[in-house]
Amino acid sequence: MSHSFPPLPIESSDDHFHEECAVFGIFGHPEASKLAYLGLYALQHRGQEGTGIATMDHGRINLRKSQSLVSEFYTEEMLEDLKGSSAVGHNRYATQGGDPERDLQPLTAFFSDGSMALVHNGNLTNAPEIRRDLENDGALFTTMVDSEVLVHLIARSRGTGLVDRIAQALASVKGSYSLLALLPDRLLGIRDPLGLRPLSLGQLGESFVLASESCAFDLIGARFIRDVEPGEMVVISKGGVESYRLFPRKDSAPCIFELVYFARPDSQVFGIPVYPARKELGRQLALLHPIEADLVIPVPDSGVAAALGYSEASGIPFDMGLVRNHYVGRTFIEPKQAIRHFGVKIKLNAVPDLLKGKKVVVVDDSIVRGTTSRKIVTMLRAAGASEVHMRIASAPIVSPCFYGIDTPTRGELIASTHDLEEIRRYLKADSVGYLTVSAMEEVMRSLNVRKEAASSSSKEEQFCNACFTGNYPIPFTQEERIQHGLFDLIQIGGLSRNPSDIQE
Repeated sequence: MSHSFPPLPIESSDDHFHEECAVFGIFGHPEASKLAYLGLYALQHRGQEGTGIATMDHGRINLRKSQSLVSEFYTEEMLEDLKGSSAVGHNRYATQGGDPERDLQPLTAFFSDGSMALVHNGNLTNAPEIRRDLENDGALFTTMVDSEVLVHLIARSRGTGLVDRIAQALASVKGSYSLLALLPDRLLGIRDPLGLRPLSLGQLGESFVLASESCAFDLIGARFIRDVEPGEMVVISKGGVESYRLFPRKDSAPCIFELVYFARPDSQVFGIPVYPARKELGRQLALLHPIEADLVIPVPDSGVAAALGYSEASGIPFDMGLVRNHYVGRTFIEPKQAIRHFGVKIKLNAVPDLLKGKKVVVVDDSIVRGTTSRKIVTMLRAAGASEVHMRIASAPIVSPCFYGIDTPTRGELIASTHDLEEIRRYLKADSVGYLTVSAMEEVMRSLNVRKEAASSSSKEEQFCNACFTGNYPIPFTQEERIQHGLFDLIQIGGLSRNPSDIQE
């Protein structure tokens, strides 16, 4: 019996996972606000729905935040008004729910021990239960962000001083977090016990800097020192940097998708240089899925490094058969008369003179829903390509992320409900090839600049690959499983699949 594909989501011009935010902090610099602005500018790719900076000036917090891009919101006069020698900043990708303006960070709080500005990248998986308990106990919330749960826990902890109270509050939460807390006399940087989200430590003169990615250091001229370790809290003060281990050592699980897509190519995260990693993923892809073709082209910009690697390993020439419009804003006016594939065309366009009569290998970092990939294949065929072979520099995405990444539901992920041949037919491609999870992880281990230090452990470094495997490193309670709908699919042939058969 033949069945049609299930209804697909509303067409989107951006069919990628989205990082929720970036964090940046600096302590002890006379131009803290301007450096925070530059750091957030370098980290704009991690969140484009809002930005904020808080400075500390003799115990007084100065705060500015807006639903804007970094370059559109801050002015020189505003940054001059943000007085103080220490600052934290945040870029946000807005997920559904909540109040977009009210949920912006930094969050500020005032305790008997002093004031605090807080920024957070990640997701506390038990935040809904904690929030419910706090509300039942009389707590009042003004936002829907996880960070406010932490603020309430800090307020109720019985530690001595804010540093101790923050440490005690974190013992009650689980999930992912790279967290910065700006206090009157120090700056704290903390990573969750598994190190799911990245956080780097750098130095600029006598000042110290914390950021989601090392590319922020490059723009301000800071020197990268090291990653903040999983479960570590660094405390930066006038006396320098102190390190505390908040949790017992355990196997880390950094997010492998940071290296596949989220991080900027010129960054280093988790001890791994991003651009060489993506290029090597492309090389491995060529070895796993060779094909006779005339041209290798990337889906810009995220597929460029992997496409170069595929080209080098296969010997097939590389060229830019798709051109990206870099001046597309977050919103645009769509004509009333429908233009076919408008959402993709406004960002990408094919080059007919290059593609006509050519067998083309198209390399991208991932396929999420498949809607954009399908449009790209159609666009390339319309431009004259005789064959279109899709090559994906990651494994099939079969599960949503609950650790700080905005992802579709499992039913919307094409690889969770369709096998490889069904995906190929839906995309209208001549062939489709993915990497394996083991190949991805081997690439990352081989490029880890800290692998000699890590070799003292008997176990190889593990990555969080839940979006590719459905194996979540943080166990869910039954309530959380119900909340996330983690039992509504059955396993068929190694893929999470809806009970009904699906064919085109």
